[in-house]
Parts: sequence; structure tokens; C-alpha cells
Amino acid sequence: MNQVNVIQNNIVQQKESQFLSVAQAQNWIQAHIRPIAESEEVDLKSALGRVLTHDVLSPIDVPAHNNSAMDGYAFHGAQMLTDQALSLTIAGEAFAGHPYTKQVLAGTCIRIMTGAVMPDSCDTVVPQELTSTLTDTKINIPANLLRPGENCRLRGEDLQIGKCAIAKGKTIGAAELGLLASLGIATVHVQRRLRVAYFSTGDEVRTLGQPLEPGCIYDSNRYTVYGMLSRLGCDIIDMGVIKDHPEALEQALRSACAQADVIITSGGVSVGAADYTKHVMAKLGQVDFWTIAMRPGRPMAFGAIQSNGKSAYLFGLPGNPVAVMVTFYFFVKQALQQAIGANQIPPLLVPAISRDGIRKRCGRTEYQRGIAKRNSHGQLEVAITGNQGSGVLRSMSEANCMIVLHDDQANIDAGNLVDILLFEGLM
Repeated sequence: MNQVNVIQNNIVQQKESQFLSVAQAQNWIQAHIRPIAESEEVDLKSALGRVLTHDVLSPIDVPAHNNSAMDGYAFHGAQMLTDQALSLTIAGEAFAGHPYTKQVLAGTCIRIMTGAVMPDSCDTVVPQELTSTLTDTKINIPANLLRPGENCRLRGEDLQIGKCAIAKGKTIGAAELGLLASLGIATVHVQRRLRVAYFSTGDEVRTLGQPLEPGCIYDSNRYTVYGMLSRLGCDIIDMGVIKDHPEALEQALRSACAQADVIITSGGVSVGAADYTKHVMAKLGQVDFWTIAMRPGRPMAFGAIQSNGKSAYLFGLPGNPVAVMVTFYFFVKQALQQAIGANQIPPLLVPAISRDGIRKRCGRTEYQRGIAKRNSHGQLEVAITGNQGSGVLRSMSEANCMIVLHDDQANIDAGNLVDILLFEGLM
């Protein structure tokens, strides 16, 4: 039985109890997402944040020549005796970009700067601050100071020609840009940008600039989704607000499917939502509506739809603002990265001391907004931001981390350790 069938059987069994665990939902999504096939060649500056589609092999040795690791004096290390100081005559100088081309004979050395090419007859560098000057042209190196070969960086010791410098699936950051430039590589092959269409649903939802009638709310979800998608480097298609009407929803989904690889909706997936939501999505493809054992973000839909020969993955997120952000990060983000072939890096959870007692129901995963900081003893502590309702978006702005309470945990006493996920670079 393959992985997809195993996961599917587990999902079916879990559905009988009406709740999926966070891990089960993540595994189901991971098993069904397929990376897009198209790639493109871009110049180096345009490659920032993009995902490599091929291994980058080094066209040169790094470093390209033996060179000095510091400012000092280069000489042949075999001349050193363990119990005797060594006196050497300075025969010349070598600077970065200006090598010393003559032979360095026994009993002599050259003054050398960091990064300068080591002459063929030299293999050791003594830092200039560890030497003493005997005359204007002579230095003394104390006994037992260093071993032959020290402070010399060898050709190819960082990276040899033909070896993999950066593997496919790597998202190119500032360090990778610098590495590629150091290899003389001006263009790279990357995945094309993922096209993501998104919209909010609801008769009560108003776009900014519209009058706010009684019982209506301004649409915040499209802005948080836009912010999170922008961090992932997607091509973003904002389709606005779609009313609670089957024809309008179907038209929006068909339009999104024609333009995008992935569709994200917010609202309309909770228990008790209008039957037409499921009907319309089922009409266009295979979409599962889940109740996930988590807080916030319990209702969610995932699947794929087709229209006019094109297909797109669909994520139906809850309507509450905090639930949108939580479900996006813990389900959608990893799926989008998988769709562009990016290497999957599990979230880095850090232990911290809880300053508060936290009520927690065993059997579901909970995500609390927290403020983490070091106490006077240097220990990492975290406090919740107050009201943890899934509609309290202000708490996300005040927080600097998410407190992750796992499904097997119960109530947390003040002073207990909890896992946190820092927001920096996340949202």
C-alpha cells in the first residue's frame, strides 16, 4: 500500500470521529501536492527568493589558489625546529591581487597580506604580531609557535571545481547570491513563480472605502493573506470579495482556476455553512471539508478543482482573521513551498518558560499568541497576549511568537516549559 493510500485510510477512519489531527491534515496535503514543472533562467539579482531547479556545480576551485589567511610572513614551514627560534630575511611582499612571483629561498620569507597568493615555495604564514623585528629586513619567529601549513588556505579547500555548490530545491537568499557571484555565475535556473489567486467570501464583508452598514465588517483577511503570500514570492491575484451566492462563487472559482496554480478562500467552510459551498466545490472537483482538532482554525477545506481543462489546488480557510493566519502558516505555506520544489524545513520550535497558567484541552493542538523575552536570569520566558479569540487580530500584531500546545498536552501551569515559534521571518 503506497503512502497516499495509507494516509487516505487513516483520514477516513479519523473522519468517523469527525476530527482530524494537525499532523494528519498536513500529511494528507503533502501527499497530494505535486511540484509545478515550469522553470526559467534569470539573472542573479532576479533570483533572490526563488527556488533552484538544478544543482549548481562550481566552475572553479574556491579558493582559486593557495592564499594567506592573515597578514604576516610566508615561508617554508619545514625550516622550523621545535626547540629553536627561526630568523628569516624578508625578500619581498605579496598583496591581494599582486602576487610575489619570485622563488622564496631557504632562510627567507615574504611579507604577505590576507588573501594574497602564496608563492609555490611557501606553505606557512606566521602572523606579524607574533614575530619580533631584528632589523628592517629580518624577523625572528619564536620556537614552538606554530606548525607547518598553518594560516594557509589551500586551493579548492572550500569548494572544488565540478562539485555541487548549491543543491536544487534551495531557496536563494543573500548568502547564496554572494556564493553564486563568487563563482562567476551570472544566471541560474529557477522555478517559475507560483500563481496564487485569493478572495474573501461573505455578504457582510466590505472592501476598504465602502460604507460600513450595520452588521458588516471590513475585509482584513485579504490583506493578511497578501502579506503572507508576498513573503513567499508568489505572483498574487487579488479577486476581491465574493458574495454568498452559488453563481458568484462558481464564477470566481472558475476564473481563479483559469489564472492560478493555487486558490485560497477565506470564510464559508465552517460547520453549518450554506450547502451550496460544498456543492459548488464538488461540482468543480474533489474538495474535502475537514474539522481539525486545533484552535484556532478548526474548519478547513482542501482539494483540487478543474475548469476548462485547467486545474488548481484549493485551500478553503476559516473566516476569523487569526484562524486564517494560523491555518495559512501551518498548512498552506508548506504546501506552496512544496509546489515550487523548495526544500522543506520543519518549523523551529524553541522551549520557553510559560509565565501564565494556560487552560488547554487534551486531544487538540492549540496555538496561543505570545510575547517572548529574556528574564533577568537570561532565561527565555513567554506570556500570552490576553484574549485568545480567533477574531482578535490585534493580538497577532502585539505578539512576537506563537505558543504551540501539542495535542497530548493538558493544562499548563505557570513555570512549565512550552514550545514557541518566533514570528521573525514567519509572518
